[in-house]
Amino acid sequence: MTQPVPDLVRRATSTLAGAGVPSPEHDAWALLEHATGRTRSGLLARGVADPGDYAAYVERRAGREPLQHITGRAYFRHLTLAVGPGVFVPRPETELVAEAAIAAAREVSGRVPVVVDLGTGSGALALAVRDEVRGARVLAVESDPDAYAWAQRNCAGTDVELRRGDMAGAFTDLDGSVDVVVSNPPYIPVGAHIRDVEVSDHDPAPALWSGADGLDAMRVVERVAARLLRPGGVVVAEHADLQGTAAPGVFHATGAWIDVADHRDLAGRDRYLTGRRLAEDG
Repeated sequence: MTQPVPDLVRRATSTLAGAGVPSPEHDAWALLEHATGRTRSGLLARGVADPGDYAAYVERRAGREPLQHITGRAYFRHLTLAVGPGVFVPRPETELVAEAAIAAAREVSGRVPVVVDLGTGSGALALAVRDEVRGARVLAVESDPDAYAWAQRNCAGTDVELRRGDMAGAFTDLDGSVDVVVSNPPYIPVGAHIRDVEVSDHDPAPALWSGADGLDAMRVVERVAARLLRPGGVVVAEHADLQGTAAPGVFHATGAWIDVADHRDLAGRDRYLTGRRLAEDG
C-alpha cells in the first residue's frame, strides 16, 4: 500500500534520531531509496511510495547497523563500492588519503606510475587511484579472507592487481620499483575503548586493532614502503587523530625518509602522513 513520502521520511527520521543515529534524515532518505529502488528526486516527484521493506531497514539502522551494510554499498570519491559484514567501510576522511596518493602518482613522468595499496580492505584506495590516474599500474594486497572477498568483488572487471597475503612480505618482486605506497592500516591500541558502536560492533577486528600503542601496523607499513619504493618515492598512510606526532615518528626514527609531514582532515584533525624515500646511499 502506498504512503505519502513525507510521512514515511518524517517517521523514520524521528525513529533514527531517537536511536542516536548521527544523520537521521539523510539515512531515512537513503533507506527509502534503497527500499523502493527510486531516487530522492523521483520519490518527491511521485509524492507517494510503496515502502516495501522500509520499516525493517529503519529498524535495523535504529539498532545501529551501519547504513552501508543495509544498502550494501559505500560511496568513495567517484566510486560505488560493495561492502558488508567482514570488511571495513571506507570513511570520508580516507578520501583525502586517496587524494594525496593520486597527486603523488600524477607527479611521475616518463614512465607508468606504479602504486601499491597495503591492506586494501574493500579496495577503496587502490580503485580510487586506478580511477583517477589513467594508465597507472595499481596493485593491492589483503590478508583477511572476508575482506579479500569484498576486494575481489570490487576489483572485478578492473586491471587492479589484487593479491592475497600479509602485507609484511608482499610484492618482493617489486622491491625498489614502486612510485607510491598508500595504506589505511589498523591503528587502534589494543584495549582502547571505542565510543562508536557501529565501529566496535560491526567493523572487523583485523581492521581496527594494532598493538599496545596502535602503531604496530604502521611500523610494518614503514618497513614495506622502504623496501618497495624507488628513491624519491612517496608513502601516504592514514592514522588516528591522536597519532599526529607518533605516527610520523615511526618514519623519522628509521632514517630512511625525507620530507615526512603530517596532514589534517577537513575537520582539522591530524589524519595522515606523507614522506619520501631517501636514497640508500643518503
